[in-house]
Amino acid sequence: MELSPAARLLLERRYLLPGETPDALFARVAGAVGGPERSREFFSLLSRLLFLPNSPTLMNAGTPAGQLSACFVLPIEDTLEGIFTSLAHMALIHRSGGGTGFSFSRLRPRGDAVNGIVGAASGPVSFMRVFDAATGAVRQGGRRRGANMGVLAASHPDIEEFVTAKRAGGLRNFNLSVGVDERFLRCLATGKDYDLTNPRDGSVSRSIDPASLWRLIAASAHASGEPGVLFLDEINRQSTTPHLGPIEATNPCGEQPLYPYESCNLGSVNLARCIKNHDIDEDLLATVVRCGIDFLDAVIDANRFPLPVIREKTLATRKIGLGVMGFAETLIRLGIPYESDEALRFAGKLMEGIEALARERSEELGAVKGSFPAIEGSVYTNDMRNATVTTIAPTGSLHLIAGTTSGIEPVFSFAYSRVIDGQQVAIVSDLVRELLPATAGGMDVAEHVRRHGTVEGLPLADHTRDLFRTAVDIAPEHHVRMQAAFQRHVDNAVSKTVNLKETATAGEIARIFSLARDLGCKGITVYRYRSRPDQVLSRGCDVCIVDD
Repeated sequence: MELSPAARLLLERRYLLPGETPDALFARVAGAVGGPERSREFFSLLSRLLFLPNSPTLMNAGTPAGQLSACFVLPIEDTLEGIFTSLAHMALIHRSGGGTGFSFSRLRPRGDAVNGIVGAASGPVSFMRVFDAATGAVRQGGRRRGANMGVLAASHPDIEEFVTAKRAGGLRNFNLSVGVDERFLRCLATGKDYDLTNPRDGSVSRSIDPASLWRLIAASAHASGEPGVLFLDEINRQSTTPHLGPIEATNPCGEQPLYPYESCNLGSVNLARCIKNHDIDEDLLATVVRCGIDFLDAVIDANRFPLPVIREKTLATRKIGLGVMGFAETLIRLGIPYESDEALRFAGKLMEGIEALARERSEELGAVKGSFPAIEGSVYTNDMRNATVTTIAPTGSLHLIAGTTSGIEPVFSFAYSRVIDGQQVAIVSDLVRELLPATAGGMDVAEHVRRHGTVEGLPLADHTRDLFRTAVDIAPEHHVRMQAAFQRHVDNAVSKTVNLKETATAGEIARIFSLARDLGCKGITVYRYRSRPDQVLSRGCDVCIVDD
């Protein structure tokens, strides 16, 4: 197995049991999920780094913990008892390695009446700070900090406080997203006032200029990278189980919309390992996709759920999310610039094929093992084992283990430093050594990339420069179009960040949000370089671990 130094460090710090080797880890996971019948097949899939499941599966399969899902959504009811019940449930999920999403939209606003006492309510943001503090005290699976998504409807009277919450500091363990509905978008388009309504009784609290709120969201995203925007009506229009009610929240990275108490397990195909003779090996890709669906469906049955109600809701829909990683590396190796119409066409065709294969396999499993119990009333008229089969996850840790690029993101930097459990490591992409010349115009190419993270400033051919363009050098509109190209062929949602230069403006961000809505994205997140002091990745490094 070819593992980079960074991958080995990550495995040692977070995934390997005492005395365990990477091969033993994959054997443990394959055996726990596949049993005697499928363990060898699943081991081959994992050990060849063709496919990796979400982190809790790698951490917990075959251990007493046994909780294998990454994505959960919990309800937040407008009662003290309900709020703190969900707080306790969150702690159990985080302890087992999962991440949680919440909609705080049902909580009455700050200053509202409680038990007839006017002004007693403290509002959603104050309770979010309680959840944030609790998360900081519980490490996921004992090996990583917990993560949350906090969603608030744009119509909530406390929406401005929510939008600006991170600008004042705090909420370190939350990602934030504004839940935008069609009414807001209509008011934004027509210039009409937008009513903010009290969720306690539906009364209009006040009316605001929607353009002012839109600018505030963009300004806050410019300052801190948050909030993102969730297009809740689009999420529910595309729901495969509309009869179960509206979806109001997602997992921490936004790619998995879920009902309260639902969970979902994810896995990603390593596209870069599916290249043969300078093209996608269609037969190998089909094998990996079908086997990946089998694996993820088997995880549901092997799982030890943290709560009985989560087991009940999860088994009713049996949602899984097969996605991809290594997309940017694949484009580079195939000679396709990320910022090109050819890349958009390639993305659409690729994901359309993966989705068709995934649904076909789920239908076959449904015919043999039975469809998901909640299928009656769903969009399906045929057998289907899983209510959803595809998701594009960020693969934040998995792509390092697999030795490829993350999710469908362009390369952030070809040399960068990253903190892994308190230890700073520096990484240079092996694409630099493999595909770039040793020197250009008398300059040491590898040394230049190590210091700056980019080929900018090197005298290279135009096509080479286009191939090696980094995320902040790609037009923001193209980021959004790439997300939309994948979203058209994904059941759930797409985790992707529009990386922006430090000089980007709030006005540009507002236009990015609007374009994402126009193109049918289910959500959108931006990040302006250096907008946070605790930025996870930094471009360039002086002393780098080379991926060889």
